[in-house]
Amino acid sequence: MDAKEKQPLVMARKGRIEEMDRSFDLYFWQQQDATARFSAAWDLVLWAAKVKGQDVSQLRLQRTVCSFQRLPR
Repeated sequence: MDAKEKQPLVMARKGRIEEMDRSFDLYFWQQQDATARFSAAWDLVLWAAKVKGQDVSQLRLQRTVCSFQRLPR
C-alpha cells in the first residue's frame, strides 16, 4: 500500500441514544486529519445547498482581506 493510501478509520459505538454523550464523536473527529475534517464539512455545505435548491456550482469559500496599520501621529 502506498503511503498516500491510508486505511479508513472504522469505529463503532453501541448503546441507547439517550444514554450517549458527545465523547465518542469528539474522539472520532480528533482521530481524523485536517483533510478528512474539511472534506466532511464541505460535503455538509453541498448537501445543505442542494436541500435549499441552490446551485452548488456557485459555492466557494468566502475570503475577507483585512489590513491593520498604525495611524500616523
